[in-house]
Amino acid sequence: MTRAATVRAVLAAAVLLVSVYISLTMSPALGLDLRGGTRMVLQAKDSGTAVADRESTDRTLEVLRQRIDSLGVAEPTLTRSGENRIIVELPDVQDPRKAADVLGRTAQLTFHAVRGPGTPEADGEKGVTSLPDEQGRLLALGPAALSGAGVKDATAVFDAQQGAGWTVDLTFGKDAGRDWTGLTAEAACHPVQDDRRRVAIVLDRKVISSPQVDPSVGCDVGIPSASTRITGSFSADEARELALLVEGGALPVPVEIVEQRTVGPTLGAEAIDASAAAALIGASATALFITFVYRLFGALAAVALAAYGVISYAALVALGVTLTLPGLAGFVLAIGMAVDANVLVFERAREECAERPGRSLRTALAAGFRNARSAVADSNVTTLIAAGLLFLLGSGPVKGFGVTLAIGVLASMFSALVIARALTETAARSRFVSDYRGVNGIAGPGRVRTWLTRRDRRLFTSPRRWLLLSTALVAFAVLGIVVRGVGLGVEFTGGRLVEYSTSRPVDVEQARTALAAAGFGDAEVTTAGAGDLSVRTGNLDNDGEHALRAALAAEGGETTKVRDELIGPSLGEELRRHALIALAVAVCVQLAYLAVRFRWTFAVASVGALVHDLVILIGAFAWLGRTVDGIFLAALLTVIGYSVNDSVVVFDRVRELWARDRGLPLATVADRAVLQTVPRTVSTGMGALFILVALAVLGGDSLADFALALLIGVCVGTYSSVLTAVPLALVLERSSKAPPPVRTTKRRTAPAARRGPLDNGARV
Repeated sequence: MTRAATVRAVLAAAVLLVSVYISLTMSPALGLDLRGGTRMVLQAKDSGTAVADRESTDRTLEVLRQRIDSLGVAEPTLTRSGENRIIVELPDVQDPRKAADVLGRTAQLTFHAVRGPGTPEADGEKGVTSLPDEQGRLLALGPAALSGAGVKDATAVFDAQQGAGWTVDLTFGKDAGRDWTGLTAEAACHPVQDDRRRVAIVLDRKVISSPQVDPSVGCDVGIPSASTRITGSFSADEARELALLVEGGALPVPVEIVEQRTVGPTLGAEAIDASAAAALIGASATALFITFVYRLFGALAAVALAAYGVISYAALVALGVTLTLPGLAGFVLAIGMAVDANVLVFERAREECAERPGRSLRTALAAGFRNARSAVADSNVTTLIAAGLLFLLGSGPVKGFGVTLAIGVLASMFSALVIARALTETAARSRFVSDYRGVNGIAGPGRVRTWLTRRDRRLFTSPRRWLLLSTALVAFAVLGIVVRGVGLGVEFTGGRLVEYSTSRPVDVEQARTALAAAGFGDAEVTTAGAGDLSVRTGNLDNDGEHALRAALAAEGGETTKVRDELIGPSLGEELRRHALIALAVAVCVQLAYLAVRFRWTFAVASVGALVHDLVILIGAFAWLGRTVDGIFLAALLTVIGYSVNDSVVVFDRVRELWARDRGLPLATVADRAVLQTVPRTVSTGMGALFILVALAVLGGDSLADFALALLIGVCVGTYSSVLTAVPLALVLERSSKAPPPVRTTKRRTAPAARRGPLDNGARV
């Protein structure tokens, strides 16, 4: 065994052992869409006294953190996003009404002197505010003497001795206590029955208490204590909530809920079980397929595939990546794509055996790894670019998908180029494996290559014919977009989408009638699978959603909220704009990379093929009436990576063959390149299809559209990499004056001459 092979074997064993240890001792961090809970995005807004910048948003975040801690939510997460947004994640919170109320209220608690009875006409004149007291009688209030910001502590207390019921005790800071003394000293100068002896305590322009100063307090003396008690016939919950809001303090700037998502725990558990089943079935089918095609070496690649699963999972856990529903799907999908590098190596090894029959199996295998290196690197870099764009330009769970996809790509390269290589090199040393072609799986050309060679097709004698077919497919897709329209989800349009499960069956018409009678005539009701109902409305607050659910419960009995998405109209427009930017940037970045790595004609042809794939995929969803949302955007960017991946493999072979024989027509070179790469394309495509079909069938409603989009994308991308990208490159090359590529060869050191017994190396 060579030193390099020993290092690979030791490295593979070490990484695998560490990964197994991490997998057995650590658990992944699950996103809210898998564990259940509520996620809110709050937008800080400018007020009359403060600007919603980074500093004020950070101070707002700290106030919100105190409020959430008082709610008793386990493991809440608050982070700032950008300059003025705050992301709040509340695990296990299924009814976000109370949380939204506490988070969204500005809690502007102020203390005012009462100037006397108020009138609506006097409101706003000379600094006087007219507000109704607890009994509804208008009071004229002077300017705020102090605010809730001066309150050090607020506690809900039940006063059983004096019969005051639930009250809120306030403790002021030093300066605020002095202001409170001055305010009560001024009020004490008025007669007992005069309204001006009262002090009004106002929360968000509502008088919550307006007590009189006790008769024992002297004029110009005031209450010397730095504390006071708010009374107002509070219930226990009202007193606790008021204490919570006051102690949390006033928000530096107002906030608005622009996004809210709630997922029931059962939906997340079902998604995990479905994804695990899809991974097991899809991976088993992929392992059986590559074993059937590549025999022993295919079986060893299947072992490396299992090792890939362990390594990528351990990497996700060790890095603390939060696993979301799209991320889980990305992890499963990467299993099917992980065999690509192995297939590239095995096909190149088969070519070596066919071209040089006398070569040993070990030599052919080493040549396969060496010759496939360029295609493996370029194809995986394009997928990593797509994953990076998902992370940088996506939002929420889509970012998680980008992270898991990137980790999957890196882990798959390690498993193919280190683990699989160590296993296959060890097997290749066996005399039995080397001598029997039916055992090793790469000494023969393979069924697909044999069939294609026998047919001897000339695909590109008329490349424009294939371009006309591709143009017709694009035109049909565009027709679907124009005629049927693109069904944008609430993520891009704004509004609310809620999915309910009822204890009694309720058909769509029955649900529409019940909702219309309850005042929700504009609600769109559809079935969501397994008897669930999906309701889509415009801008609907949490109280409105509660009333909507009650209307459904009257028809369907116990009604449980399975999923809830609320997107503000401004955020929907922003996400829609960002989605278009993401697609444009993805196309431009892929074009730039390919232009550096290949000829400009090959780069333009590859990008033209991926645009062809995207248009057809969007058109297919338009014809099928499927929803286009953020998860669909993740599928689109993944298809970009997959499409370019396939095109790169084909053009890498075209470049190699053309440089080897520069006198051949490019159409002949393209025919040979496609003939040599189709077996790889078929094998890799089958691996991805096994996984995607399993996800589509077993993944449920939450993953069905995602799997369908990728299924269409993989099929169209496999077609376009051969029958769109290559013909387009041939047409472009007719107008290009660039010479054929130059073959690059590595200089090898000649072996030292065998020395005779008297040769000591000296020369005269």
